[in-house]
Amino acid sequence: MLLMCNNLQKSFGTEEILQSVSFVIEDKEKCAMVGVNGAGKTSVFRLLTGEWSLDAGEITKATTTQIGYLPQMASLESQLTLYEELDTVFEPLRKMEQELRNLEAAMADQTGEILESTMGKYSRLMADFEDKQGYEAASRLRGVLKGLGFSEMQWQQPVTSLSGGQQTRAALGKLLLTAPNILLLDEPTNHLDIESIAWLEDYLREYQGGILLISHDRYFLDRVTTKTIEIEHKKSAVYNGNYSFYAKYKAINRETALKHYLNQQKDIKRQEDIIQEYRSRGSEKNMKRAKNREKLLDKMEKVEKPVSLPNQIRLILTPKIETGYNVLDVQNLAMAFGGRTIFENAAFSIKKGEKVALIGPNGIGKTTLFKILVKQHKQKVGTIQEGVNLRIGYYDQASQNMTETKTLFAEMADTYPTLTQTEIRNVLAAFLFTGDDVFKLISQLSGGERGRVALAKIMLGGANFLILDEPTNHLDLFSKEILEEAINDFPGTVLYISHDRYFINCTATKVLEMSQTGITEYLGNYDYYLDKKKQIAEQPNLAISAKTDNDWQQKKRAESATRKEESRKKRLEQAIKEVEQKIADCETQLLQEEIATNAATAEKIFNEKTLLEEQLLELYEQHL
Repeated sequence: MLLMCNNLQKSFGTEEILQSVSFVIEDKEKCAMVGVNGAGKTSVFRLLTGEWSLDAGEITKATTTQIGYLPQMASLESQLTLYEELDTVFEPLRKMEQELRNLEAAMADQTGEILESTMGKYSRLMADFEDKQGYEAASRLRGVLKGLGFSEMQWQQPVTSLSGGQQTRAALGKLLLTAPNILLLDEPTNHLDIESIAWLEDYLREYQGGILLISHDRYFLDRVTTKTIEIEHKKSAVYNGNYSFYAKYKAINRETALKHYLNQQKDIKRQEDIIQEYRSRGSEKNMKRAKNREKLLDKMEKVEKPVSLPNQIRLILTPKIETGYNVLDVQNLAMAFGGRTIFENAAFSIKKGEKVALIGPNGIGKTTLFKILVKQHKQKVGTIQEGVNLRIGYYDQASQNMTETKTLFAEMADTYPTLTQTEIRNVLAAFLFTGDDVFKLISQLSGGERGRVALAKIMLGGANFLILDEPTNHLDLFSKEILEEAINDFPGTVLYISHDRYFINCTATKVLEMSQTGITEYLGNYDYYLDKKKQIAEQPNLAISAKTDNDWQQKKRAESATRKEESRKKRLEQAIKEVEQKIADCETQLLQEEIATNAATAEKIFNEKTLLEEQLLELYEQHL
């Protein structure tokens, strides 16, 4: 055991941050901490590092436990170059190496017992030096810098000249080289491109210490972690598996808890009706029976009603007009700024209904390409042929057209006046704005919050071709799943940039890999792209097989149809539950004396019940 947390509690004034958080991290265990934004994940990290003090509970560490912490926005205060700053990690090893050299020099002039003593000291120090990988220090340093995406030219840049994102990457590299036996990593994949994230996955899987990480990158979580700690409603729950395991069993647990709650509520209502019936008879014997039943009811251990069921929130995107089959055709596109070529020979086509992911290393020009497609930039050379009836909805986090003096609710209501208040609230809730959040002024929002509002507006704009630049940034895990479902069900066409490989896997029917010299098409999702890249690397002369691609496309279409049918049946099952509950409520009301003796009220409820039963029959037929 490296670390054990037992019933951690934390409040600030009257605001309770954490109520009951408990978990254990074993030696070499890789753990994820998940939960909606604001659930308290970073608060747990601050308690573990001692930045905050506990109100109650206990944190127990092994005597050898050393914690290394990477916050979301880490910085390095240093006048050194990037290489020199990370190299400071190995200062103790250099001192050991110098001591070894000193001992070697001393042994040259020693004899007898003094020599034997020095040799013993030398052997112990050498074993310690080798155990700490002293000879591999330089290669480890270079490997981390390359793995995190720093060019050799950047190695020699002063740390102070690096951007905020680059400094966070540098801080991550320094922490990895320091190698504490517990790593606390808060969103470590921020500021990394896909290649660097893949490198970090391999590094962390082989890491010899324990890891506790917060990340919205579900693909990353699946590949690195073997335990998931959920923080929800200020409490913790532990699932012994990766993110996909957690997501599956979380849904099962929610459904089970809801069934237990509804069944108990039915039982409570039945008991209350019996008690009311005994009391209405008025005899001493029946009054005694009523009291006995009440005592039993009071002693019943009540099941709490499950709250916050994100899977009930859905976004439905509907184009106002359909495009033709050919949506976009790009040929020989090139772009340059200040005499420097950003990219060239970019060519691809997009057909109606395709969901296309554009990937490539940071700085390759993906966002620039998008700005050319939406006519914010003019290409150097090349042609862009748009299909008929094309209506583009463009999401760019950097520039959102919103009125600073409006509230979120007013911004949405004024943009889409036909939406009801409930519809507006549901859309905003899907993008993490709930309760009084909807009445915040646009001017008060952070950059991430403004991005989420802009994305919500784009989703409802009626466009038939969505061009989205990093749409999952600033979304929590549940909101990403809502967005995935909306994109998969969208009858129009989508082109997006994303570093979220899980999102790409769930939504893409085509991957475009962008390089400085062109674009390569892969007719599948991210896993398919990886498989093809591996095949081509192993067999350089292998062409991308059209037959294999067609087979894959047919398979994905069948899977998509299955998912849609499952989604349809789930919605029907939920509707059936709601109608059954309404019928049960009507039946309960008809049993009440004040209603049963009022003919007009009873008839109204009976007619409502009859209509509900007809509706229920229709729902059952649709479910068949």
